[in-house]
Amino acid sequence: MQIQSTDYQVIFGKQGYSFLSTLIKEKKYSKLILLTDDIVNEECLPHFLPFLETEVPFEIIEIESGEDQKNIDTCHQIWQILADFGVDRKALLINIGGGMITDLGGFVAATYKRGIDFVNIPTSLLAMVDASVGGKNAINIHQLKNMVGTFADPKLVIVDVDYLQTLPADQMRSGLAEMYKHGLIADASYWNQLKNLDQLTTDMLEELIYFSVYVKNEFVFADKNEKNVRKALNFGHTLGHAIEAYSHQNKGIKPLLHGEAIAIGMILEAFLSYKKGYLDWDAYKEIQNTLNLMFQTVAFSKNDIEICIDLLKHDKKNTQDQIQFVLLEKIGQYIIDQQVSESWIHEAFEAYLAIGD
Repeated sequence: MQIQSTDYQVIFGKQGYSFLSTLIKEKKYSKLILLTDDIVNEECLPHFLPFLETEVPFEIIEIESGEDQKNIDTCHQIWQILADFGVDRKALLINIGGGMITDLGGFVAATYKRGIDFVNIPTSLLAMVDASVGGKNAINIHQLKNMVGTFADPKLVIVDVDYLQTLPADQMRSGLAEMYKHGLIADASYWNQLKNLDQLTTDMLEELIYFSVYVKNEFVFADKNEKNVRKALNFGHTLGHAIEAYSHQNKGIKPLLHGEAIAIGMILEAFLSYKKGYLDWDAYKEIQNTLNLMFQTVAFSKNDIEICIDLLKHDKKNTQDQIQFVLLEKIGQYIIDQQVSESWIHEAFEAYLAIGD
């Protein structure tokens, strides 16, 4: 299976490695650099290296795992290592890891010597369905998510579901949040399929991942630089990113994985969709109940909520100080560039906290 994106292909399964070998041979790269983190180096690199059929010399750069590594200091370290290795503009950077590695690696590649080629090999479900596809690469500034970045396409993306065998359950759930989002904004039947995952097999998972990548790719094709319809992919992310950023300040609530925060964001923004008169009450409750079964409810204090709302003011999608939301007209249909009152955001948190009462 494969999907043609803007200027590259997303290849599913082991055939992706043959595409990689062909790419390396045809482009005559001077050197290969494998960027990974300490966990992926131990768990996933032994699976990847036997497929790296090439005589081109390669080096491995290993960084610490975790979202807090996605910053300018880590970039400086990698740029310096690349310079020390004598990496020129004919080199290829191969990013092997989750969303942090593909985001960071894409940004490093796009900026080193004004740009070198890179390939993404996502090893987490989240990276497979979201972070490795679409050409967006970024790093964080302190608690502000993805504030500095580029639009730069990889030369190839390889989606090999065998890597998911190494993934903890909470990381699998994190990736599922983005898949739920794809159903909510684009395909009600896909949403319904994801609501019933009791008998999930590897083959089924690969098909579901394929469809999520297909959905995202359709938005990217239509609006690569996120001026219009691609904004729909931000459903749940306006509040979700603020919640995620706040959780990593080690104050008030536990640190959340990306998907855990986005699931909360989707529940909150589904409520805002209801308040706007778009989404009916039954649909809102369906979204709330489905996501609440998959993700643990987080107890926000009034202070937590105030700080999260304050962080919204720094969202990169804001226009002329107006916070921009993606809302749902119904399950499977979105509406972009929506504003809501701060009092409604407070109501959304109150409704979220009342879950189970």
